Amino acid sequence: MQALNVVFDLGGVVLTCNPSAVVSSVFDDSGTRALVLERVFGDPDWVEFDRGTLSRERFIERAAERTGIEMRALEELFDALPGALVPVPDVVELIKALRASGNRQFVLSNMHRASLAHLEAAYDIFALFEGRIVSCEVGACKPESAIYRRLLESFALDPRATVLIDDVEANLDAAAAHGMQTIRFESLDGCRAELVAMGCI
Repeated sequence: MQALNVVFDLGGVVLTCNPSAVVSSVFDDSGTRALVLERVFGDPDWVEFDRGTLSRERFIERAAERTGIEMRALEELFDALPGALVPVPDVVELIKALRASGNRQFVLSNMHRASLAHLEAAYDIFALFEGRIVSCEVGACKPESAIYRRLLESFALDPRATVLIDDVEANLDAAAAHGMQTIRFESLDGCRAELVAMGCI
């Protein structure tokens, strides 16, 4: 069995992540829902929000100006976002199994401050990992090169013995460009099978 450094994305892998469901819980109109997904979550401001360079208040002001949606409704949406992130029990068990097999586990995630604070207060999820690199704490976001360098340098990781598990292809491509192995997370069974094939579980 080969021990690896196994790096997990959070939202969409370790945690539930369904922006459409959160939007639907706040907005009834299908046109508004589509507008929010495209012009709020899909706007470049979202990257700066995750990076920690744009405050929640300024983000909401700019989104209201951009979309014409009332600030009160956008505030309700942002209030709902952190609680929508919930650890996936079967993935948590996989992480525990990897640790029991002698691997090292880390987090590499794009996440804004409010969601990170919620996770720290509501769950002990970070106790599963040896270390973390989170965008709002380091001022860089996947798939930017700087965040991968920060991961590898902070924990002295050999990229050839490191695998990133992520659900976004661009993030995986950037990891591969830094010499890391990658697994596209599409299902728990598929992810586990790839880890078995790598010999680390």
